[in-house]
Amino acid sequence: MNKIEELFVEYTRQQPVRIEELPSSGSNRRYFRIFGDGISLIGAKGTSVDENIAFIEIAKHFKLKGLPVPQVLAVSKDKQYYLQEDFGDITLFNAISSGREQGGAYSQHEVELITKTISLLPKIQFEGGKGLDYSVCYPQPEFDDRMIWFDLNYFKYCFLKTTGLDFSEIELHNDFEKLAADLLKTSSGDTFLYRDFQARNVMLVNEMPYFIDFQGGRKGPFYYDLASFVWQAKANYSQELKCRLISAYRESLSSYITVPNKEFSENLRLFVLFRTLQVLGAYGFRGYFEKKPHFLQSVPFAIDNLRKLIVEPFVRYPYLQQILEKLTTMRQFSDLLQEKKLEVRIFSFSYKKGIPTDDSGNGGGYVFDCRAIENPGKYDHFKHFTGLDREVIKYLEDDGGVTVFLSHIYQLADAHVKRYMERKFTNLMFAFGCTGGQHRSVYCAQHLGEYLAKKYNITVKVIHREQGIEQEM
Repeated sequence: MNKIEELFVEYTRQQPVRIEELPSSGSNRRYFRIFGDGISLIGAKGTSVDENIAFIEIAKHFKLKGLPVPQVLAVSKDKQYYLQEDFGDITLFNAISSGREQGGAYSQHEVELITKTISLLPKIQFEGGKGLDYSVCYPQPEFDDRMIWFDLNYFKYCFLKTTGLDFSEIELHNDFEKLAADLLKTSSGDTFLYRDFQARNVMLVNEMPYFIDFQGGRKGPFYYDLASFVWQAKANYSQELKCRLISAYRESLSSYITVPNKEFSENLRLFVLFRTLQVLGAYGFRGYFEKKPHFLQSVPFAIDNLRKLIVEPFVRYPYLQQILEKLTTMRQFSDLLQEKKLEVRIFSFSYKKGIPTDDSGNGGGYVFDCRAIENPGKYDHFKHFTGLDREVIKYLEDDGGVTVFLSHIYQLADAHVKRYMERKFTNLMFAFGCTGGQHRSVYCAQHLGEYLAKKYNITVKVIHREQGIEQEM
């Protein structure tokens, strides 16, 4: 029995029924969902005792403040393992995936979830920061000069140098010194800096936000978390939505502090710059050095954020401005931003004439056999019609078999298209075959094409091979 199991048995007085390891992203920490009789808990394993203590103590303090965070239920003697409440599997990141995959076209419901989350942030920062023993924070108790330089060097060595861009370290250092000094002037008093406030660290329970993974938090200015959330690289929030979120945040913030508009805007812009440099450093390290593709996929989005930010020059940091202008116009990042949309090609065909070949060079895709569906082609009345004609459509839908058949394919296609979009693939192929490639296969190919074109921001081409019809939807 491993230590996670032992801790579960000790706390619940029962043996675990099942243990599932949960996927991780940027952290080296490991998380497990442990099932018992009518109970499930989250078990955490962290090799850094100091980091574990930070989470445990901050969570305890937040709970006493009535904040929406998981309760730590049990801790091992060596403090390498602990159990906490299980909030389920729905993160804010997953809940707003549709809008994100549509290039930032978020639904009203998704916008409400995002707004609800950002409106709670000041409570975490101000109520959570009040009376917190910051000495438990890991790796340091507050946002200071050392933290700033850690992150600026993170950007310089783990990202900027990997691009091959030539720059003067001395001139860049001089501007970094000015930036660090300006950042340190923004102290907001005894406030909690979450440090990694983003959609993946927000759980939804009955559509209410709960906050996790704050073990890297410390005392610091509130602007950092706002910049981290609103300018999260892959979120792709529109300018209109960003303004709405900032407004919602400021409304909640007004319960704790009043900041003049000009001061607020200038300070926030400063932290957007700093946070963007920090995340590029993280993406460089996790992606280029640790070979984790998830982080590399975020690089073009962060570069785009940076590109938009420096349109209004940072005149106080002229050399940094110059370097960032060069960085954001490098071909390697321009190409990334101009990536092709996923193109889905959907064929109808006759098995008598063979399965369609894949001219994309990817070796093909899904092939579905429609011959189990009732065949209108056996009746003379339908011989001059295709699956595009009203008469055939009515016949197939009245029978109902085609509807059940396609419902399963829609589910499969949804999962595959989403995954292909996430992985930045550019070609996907579906093919529907029947006896003559005239009725059933045509109907199915056409309907899948219409379904995908309506749902996703992708290119959909339908090719009815035996009918000589090609269309882009």
